[in-house]
Amino acid sequence: MTQDAGIDARGASAQDEASRAHRIAERAWADSEPEPRVWSVGRWVLERRGDELADIRYDGVLVLRSVRAVARDRDWDTVPTTVVGVRESGTGFEIDLRMTGLGADLEGTLSLTATPGAGDGSGRERGDELHIRFSAVSHTDFQRNRLGLVVLHPPAAAGAPLEVTSPSGGSTRTSFPVEIAPHQPAMDIASLAWRADGVRVDLAFAGDVFEMEDQRNWTDASYKTYSTPLTLPFPVLVTGGTMVEQSITLRCDATPATGAASDAGDRPAPVRLRLAPAGRPLPSIAVGASTAAGARPTGLPVVGDALLVELETATPSWRAALRRALDEADGRSLDVRVVAAGADQVNAALDALAGLPIARLGVFSPRSHVSEPALWEALENGVNARGIVAELVGGARSHFTELNRRHQDLPGDIPALTFSITPQMHARERAQLVESIPMQRLVAENAVRIGAGRPVHVGPVTLRSRFNAVATSAPAGGDTDDVEGGYGAEHVPGATDARQVSAALAAWTVASASALAVPGVAGITYFEEWGPRGLVGGDGRPFPVATALSWLHALAGRSALQADGDLPTGLWVVGADVDGAAEILLANLTPDDMAVTIEAPGVGNEPVTVRAYGIARVPAARAH
Repeated sequence: MTQDAGIDARGASAQDEASRAHRIAERAWADSEPEPRVWSVGRWVLERRGDELADIRYDGVLVLRSVRAVARDRDWDTVPTTVVGVRESGTGFEIDLRMTGLGADLEGTLSLTATPGAGDGSGRERGDELHIRFSAVSHTDFQRNRLGLVVLHPPAAAGAPLEVTSPSGGSTRTSFPVEIAPHQPAMDIASLAWRADGVRVDLAFAGDVFEMEDQRNWTDASYKTYSTPLTLPFPVLVTGGTMVEQSITLRCDATPATGAASDAGDRPAPVRLRLAPAGRPLPSIAVGASTAAGARPTGLPVVGDALLVELETATPSWRAALRRALDEADGRSLDVRVVAAGADQVNAALDALAGLPIARLGVFSPRSHVSEPALWEALENGVNARGIVAELVGGARSHFTELNRRHQDLPGDIPALTFSITPQMHARERAQLVESIPMQRLVAENAVRIGAGRPVHVGPVTLRSRFNAVATSAPAGGDTDDVEGGYGAEHVPGATDARQVSAALAAWTVASASALAVPGVAGITYFEEWGPRGLVGGDGRPFPVATALSWLHALAGRSALQADGDLPTGLWVVGADVDGAAEILLANLTPDDMAVTIEAPGVGNEPVTVRAYGIARVPAARAH
């Protein structure tokens, strides 16, 4: 490509690196995504990833994580977007989009134009601008909750002073939240201003009123500024022929010396890892009961100390789901999550549970997805009346979001908290999965803070959502009183991710366990035992993630070892003291192999190579 096509020598180097990383990730994740295309002009560099403008940098400083146009239907599902064509020029480009599905049919264009700032006589350019515009026409009537531009700010902005200007011209000074904000940290937005590593950033919006939410609630690595405030009624009917136009103007100002140098093409240096006692045990590991159709394969290894089963008591299949989980427990106790609308459904579930081996037991509303006080009272009374012995857990059946927003309304005597994680609430790209790992640590730390000394049980952790926690329409019917055809997530559109079978998921899971194993987290539950969302396929073939979970389960409850010092980005470690020696699991979520030398009892000095998107295990050798 030439500079006229939107790439200079610096951009060409970045393109080579992006292409190399993409090829490696394609193999590791066993899926396909559009190859990122680097665009650069002047002091701007960004990546075009399909319909997304990603990692927008100015003088090497990341100023925006992403800009894209989205359409959300009445249940907040994202209308699939296809890139029809791209037209480039020396100062920008246009992306032709088609958004079809979920009742929508939109044809639109996302365009970007760069405008250099004027010199001030000192050789310093000021106020370089990017103009991003979205225009679209609807070819059909459909119900939407959101339609337009969304902007993602990187999590490194946490704590940065933020100036918010409203459409009326008034301004408010605040900051990007450090602790995860349960509600919108900024509303009624016409423009925003902040600094990123010395770069002055101004962002102006047109075409709608915008507001911001803290997407770290869902383990997204971003704050999101989006169009159409949630205080307005939704869904809204978009009639055929409706035109939508929105735009943003991004203005940046920095001296050349201020910006950070690009690290495109750099390779990781050898890592020396020193482990020290963490003073806490590693969390227990559990797995979810399968919701897949068919019968459990024979000869499966037993992974985890409990099998988590969700009993949606409004469905006719919940008793069959309980029976199947009990049959498949293989000596493990059950972790039972009852979903009930009232005390009668709670009591029906407790009647079925009496006398069974129950490790943990919780109850949640099918509407709010949290442990409502009346439901919790029915659970406590019912457990005591039936002599059921189990650790009671409460909180949110869904995301950390609901726990963060509703924890003050929960019963005060809940002895242990819980919430679930999926990294794909808002987007499904591989980058979203990888970037969610440090956010998982953040939500775990925030949950422990909310717990105020109570143990926290995280999970299920799944790639996709088991159910739509924000749907505005009723779920489809058709459930039966058996589970031969599957139940729950088996019948939820989009709940299954093809990357469940990938080698990279094993690394992602070890990294997730490392991120979540903060003081106060007592247990973590992952995926399902078997089936397309599990550790093993329906044919009995183990997926690579089965190895990762078996390694983690073997270390559960042992004294944790932690890294003494910072680790390179993308390297995650789980360490444990095993009879006086260190056993270590390493996960590498980068496209480069890493050589790691470990300083710990019983570990030799030879470097351990952790392959790109791979895992490695350093088994314990008794210290002498």
